[in-house]
Amino acid sequence: MGGLRRVGDMLGVMRDDWLLDWALPPGVKAVCTTRAGGVSLPPFDGFNLGDHVKDDPLAVAANRAQLAKELTEALKDQSVEHLSEQCAEPSVVRPVFLQQVHGVDVVALHADTPDGTVADACWSSDVGVACTIMVADCLPVLLTHPEGGVVAAAHAGWRGLAGGVIEQTVSAMCQAKGLKAQHLSVWLGPCIGPTAFEVGDEVRQTFMQADANMQRYFKAHPSHSNKWLADLAGMARARLAALGIQDIHGNDSTPAWCTVGQSSRFFSYRRDGVTGRFAACIWRHS
Repeated sequence: MGGLRRVGDMLGVMRDDWLLDWALPPGVKAVCTTRAGGVSLPPFDGFNLGDHVKDDPLAVAANRAQLAKELTEALKDQSVEHLSEQCAEPSVVRPVFLQQVHGVDVVALHADTPDGTVADACWSSDVGVACTIMVADCLPVLLTHPEGGVVAAAHAGWRGLAGGVIEQTVSAMCQAKGLKAQHLSVWLGPCIGPTAFEVGDEVRQTFMQADANMQRYFKAHPSHSNKWLADLAGMARARLAALGIQDIHGNDSTPAWCTVGQSSRFFSYRRDGVTGRFAACIWRHS
C-alpha cells in the first residue's frame, strides 16, 4: 500500500498487515488494524471490532481480546531489556471502545473508563490506556505531542468534521496539558476516498458556510448534477492546518487509503452496507 509502513516491521510481534507510517515520539505507540485475521464470519470477516453491527458478540469479544493481547505482547517484547533494568512488570495495554454517535464530544480516558462511553473523541495521559476509534469509511484521526505526554483520537465523519470534532479534540488536549496546537503531530487513517464519497449539496454547503475555501475539496459528480464528490481527508488536513498544525501524516487522499476501493483490507459501510469496523489506536507506554 503506497505510503504505508507495516506495523510488524516496527513492533516485532504484531500483525504485519496492520498499518502505520508515522514516526512517533518516545513513549507513544499507535496502530491501525485491517480486516485481516480475526474470527468473525462474513459479512464481518474477519477482524471486526464493532459490537453494534449485529456480528456474533462472542466473535467481537474474541477479536477485541486479541487486539488487547497483541498490543500488550508487542509492548512486552519491545520493552523487556529496558524493563529488566528497572525490575518492573510490562504494562498492559487496554483499548477503550467508545459508543460513537457522529458528534463532537471529547472524553478523557483512564484505566477505569468503561467501554461504551458516549463520545466521538478521546484523550489520555495515562500509560497503557489506548484511545481507540472504530471506522468503516469515516476518518480516524490520531494525535500526540513531541514530548509524548498525551495522546488523542477522533472519529471524523463528515458530520463530526463539519461540527468541529478535530478542533474540540485539539482544544481538550491543549487545555489539559498546557500545550500549543501548532506543536502537535497528527496521523490520518484510511477513509472513504474522494472518488467514492458521493454527497448532496447540503453537505457541501455545510462546509462552505464555515469556510468558503472548502469548495476546493468538492468536485462535481460526473453523472449526477445535484451530487458532489468530497475529499474527507483533504478537508481534515485543511482544518488541522487552520489550527496551525503542520506535522500531518498518513492519508493523502490517494486510492491506497480509500476504504471503498480496498475491499480486501478495509471494512466499508458505503460499499457493503452490512459490515464490520476496523480501529485506529494510540497509547502511551511510558
